[in-house]
Amino acid sequence: MKYLVTGGTGFIGRFLIERLVEREDAQVYVLTRQGSEHKFNALKDRVHKSVKNRIKMVKGDITKANLGIDEQWLSEHTNQIDHVHHLAAIYDMKADAESQETANVVGTRNAVQTAIKLKAKNFHHVSSIAAAGLFEGTFYEDMFEEAENMDNAYLRTKHVSEKVVRDECSIPFRIYRPGMVVGHSKTGEIDKVDGPYYFFKLLKKIRETIPTWMPMIGVEGRRLNIVPVDYVADAIDYISHKEEVHSNCFHLVDPKPFKVGEVLNIFATAGNAPRTAFRIDSRIVNFLPASVRQAITHLPAVKQLTEGVLNDLGIPKDVLNFLNYPTSFDDRETARALEGSNIKVPRLDEYAPAVWDYWERNLNDDLINDMTLKGNVSGKTIIITGATSGIGEATALKLAPTGAKLILVARDVTKLEATQAQLQELGGDAHIYSCDISNMESCDELVKNVLEEHDFVDILINNAGRSIRRSIDLSFDRFHDYERTMQLNYFGSIRLIMGFTPSMLERKKGHVINISSIGVLTNSPRFSAYVASKAALDAFTRCAASEFSDRNVNMTTINMPLVRTPMIGPTKVYDNVPTLAPSEAADLIVQAIIRKPKRIATKIGIMSEVLYSLFPKISEIIMNTGYRMFNDSAAAKGKEEDKDAPTQASTEQIAFAAIMRGVHW
Repeated sequence: MKYLVTGGTGFIGRFLIERLVEREDAQVYVLTRQGSEHKFNALKDRVHKSVKNRIKMVKGDITKANLGIDEQWLSEHTNQIDHVHHLAAIYDMKADAESQETANVVGTRNAVQTAIKLKAKNFHHVSSIAAAGLFEGTFYEDMFEEAENMDNAYLRTKHVSEKVVRDECSIPFRIYRPGMVVGHSKTGEIDKVDGPYYFFKLLKKIRETIPTWMPMIGVEGRRLNIVPVDYVADAIDYISHKEEVHSNCFHLVDPKPFKVGEVLNIFATAGNAPRTAFRIDSRIVNFLPASVRQAITHLPAVKQLTEGVLNDLGIPKDVLNFLNYPTSFDDRETARALEGSNIKVPRLDEYAPAVWDYWERNLNDDLINDMTLKGNVSGKTIIITGATSGIGEATALKLAPTGAKLILVARDVTKLEATQAQLQELGGDAHIYSCDISNMESCDELVKNVLEEHDFVDILINNAGRSIRRSIDLSFDRFHDYERTMQLNYFGSIRLIMGFTPSMLERKKGHVINISSIGVLTNSPRFSAYVASKAALDAFTRCAASEFSDRNVNMTTINMPLVRTPMIGPTKVYDNVPTLAPSEAADLIVQAIIRKPKRIATKIGIMSEVLYSLFPKISEIIMNTGYRMFNDSAAAKGKEEDKDAPTQASTEQIAFAAIMRGVHW
């Protein structure tokens, strides 16, 4: 038995060839594109050494006439090929329409014409349930022209490629329509993220944020037809060799598929993530006229929000169409063809743990991407303001051994030189610049000198800042507190962003990390000057991120909780409340460098922001309770020493600060 297989080094193809090569006297010819020889070699390594010599490479390309196969080979193998299995195609919702047209339609036509030229006995086309489009109702195996809503390039090209086979293939053919193919039901093996895998990253994020025992509210949709790759390969192998069948089209699907919400819960269980206890049916919006729904989804704000969330999670927009996938698939012809073979679809909840485990070990971003600090900054130029103490110094120490070029900025030259020497002892490449960030001319001079001497900056860490802890009651005659704080925390940071960002945009890469405060989220009393300046910086960062989103310049805000630095030294009550060490704060900056999130905040900070959004009065009462519980410092009152101030925090103060960990009081 001789086979010619296209797409043999692909996902389904590898498993199918493992079965074909085991058949008696099998000889499998695998179409291999130039540059993909390593994939062919990897394919041979998968099979037992006793049958390796049964697999032969045939150089070619599905986009070319006669599959790009040498004429001599075609001549020598005419009337010799028993089965042509055509699997080569693009199975990717992210691919552009032109690429899908070339691979799926042109490639299929070339495969059909080559099979006819070879006078092969049988042609087997691996299509997809996507060929049904978005048909409303049950799609039977003898249906084809009834397919509906083919606007999507993937759905359309899968349908048209099947039409090519039906209209142009003059030799016996069989068509197979697998459902959404996931990993092997025993090992979980798969080679890329697709289909339901797009939601694994979301489930993982939820797991890292919310306790597993907490019930969630989720979304319900229609049924997703998911099948493991080993079932698909087994079924194609068996049916393609069965002589008497009553159909030439077979649905390789789960006869009892789960709904979207059930699927997400199954994988949430497999991944130890919280499950949804209550699900809102996504079809609830169908009561709106289609024109209204379309108008809402095309609103700029809605589009931006949707695209931002989907991009952050790596989910193609077209995947959302399958939340309300309207088609169910009848598989009675497939069931009849497989009768007596013991080949059947395992239940998703039985093999989901294997699928999740393989994804988490091999395909999730933390493993695919280099998540090390050195891997993300080696050779890059990083500027840190406020680099001689506290958070800035701790960050510089963590970056010293990574191979990054560090630009250290502070006012005091002596301290800069001491920090530089410390970093050099650790093998760091450190350059120092004296600058008063609150002075715009000094900022401009810094930008000019750094760009002249280092050409560009890859990462700007706006860390230098001024904090003033003083109630508004004591600030009515101190307007200059607000001016000074805004000048450094807001205008100084913006001046540097304005100076260094143009070269980032020109190079189409860069990252700005702004150190903000948890106070912006909690509306901390006594910090109105500080919080207002940081809130302004936060707002600028969000606006800039919207403008630079498609230009590969990332903007990150870190709403930093209370950190034990020289800045909080005058407030003695902080000696007895939970605070972060500078090295722990630097870890948050490291996380920002590696992951490039829009924002990093503690759970208390996020909870406070949500509470204020939903119940602002309750939030106000909580913060007022803290305001009344703590006092202004002697310095805030304009005294060298406050004899009436307690020397130690009370039990109530310590308990309150522990509950509201990291919040400024």
